[in-house]
Amino acid sequence: MTTIENTDFFSMDRRTFLKVVGAIGASAFLGVHHTDITKALEISKTKIIWIHGAECTGCSESLLDAGNPDIVQAIQKLNVDVVYHETLLAQQGIFVDGKPAGTSELNSEILLDEAIEEGDYILVVEGAVANGPNGTGKYCMYGERTFKEIFKKAASNATFIMAVGMCATYGGINAADSEIVDMTDFRGVAFQRVDPSKGMLTELGIEKPVINIAGCPAHPDWILLTLAAVILGKIQLNDLDSILDKYKRPLVFFPEDITLHENCPRRGYYDKGIFDTEFSGDACLWKLGCKGPYTHSDCALRRWNGSVNMCTQAGSPCISCCEPGFFDNGAPFYQEAEDKTILSGLNMDNAAKIGIGAAAVGVAAHAARRILFDNNNEKEEEK
Repeated sequence: MTTIENTDFFSMDRRTFLKVVGAIGASAFLGVHHTDITKALEISKTKIIWIHGAECTGCSESLLDAGNPDIVQAIQKLNVDVVYHETLLAQQGIFVDGKPAGTSELNSEILLDEAIEEGDYILVVEGAVANGPNGTGKYCMYGERTFKEIFKKAASNATFIMAVGMCATYGGINAADSEIVDMTDFRGVAFQRVDPSKGMLTELGIEKPVINIAGCPAHPDWILLTLAAVILGKIQLNDLDSILDKYKRPLVFFPEDITLHENCPRRGYYDKGIFDTEFSGDACLWKLGCKGPYTHSDCALRRWNGSVNMCTQAGSPCISCCEPGFFDNGAPFYQEAEDKTILSGLNMDNAAKIGIGAAAVGVAAHAARRILFDNNNEKEEEK
């Protein structure tokens, strides 16, 4: 921390900046550099329009639950003007004869339209965008308008778009396999599940820079630190490919070469081949359906609830809620996913058996230990 305190973050190159804020978290970064940030932003204010589609508002709740900094502190320190956020606004939508009535001070529908027309804002999208039925978008309505219409108008005039949570990024549970999934046709901002050709921006023919903050819900740090990096100019919107993975997630939070499993508090039990078969135990949760070996996120290092806890630490298997294709890719949640592929069509056991190595797949060495453990048990049983 002493080194960080003595470092001028304005002199850092982009990669160093992202590594530092990714490592120390939002509270430390905003706390240490509060004065410098205030000076840098005192003559400008970043406007944010935050719109909600089909979702549970869990990502907004996650952000509101941030403790240090809380949402008010973060807004003040980053000099942000949240012009519109449907969940937080006191205004209401008033319609007379099918048209918004009143003024922006009382009518959130008019406030939103005026803010979009002014332009020069960051658009945050939470929730999937309905395209059905038959391209009308009427499976998600706001008063007299479809959310698809609102999204199109807001996206067209935005500086850049940050999709927050699995519904906005990849469709989430709305796009999960069901009898009505084709009829409702929910889309993420730039993807539908793992398909970029079916993202709503592509559907509408709109080209905008997009950053996907995955998670169900997204971690407050992932949201705040990404916004901070953009506002402070440490993320260049014309060169996002160097800091994002192929699913447009920030690599600093969703590393391609590291899985949650590698830093899980219970991984020592996995190495020893000790697995829980019932909930409330202390051992590895693999047999109870943990998807940690296939999930690329820094949850196990960053943790939640003030950086003190996470899902597996609290006794719940990882359900891979940060990976594109969620909900289906993690289902069934509480059954062992022994045959799930991890690299080039290979499953965990086969990868270990042919010697790909832990550096390539992240878990092969541990799988090899487990195979050896299981084989030894089988031999003992045969005796």
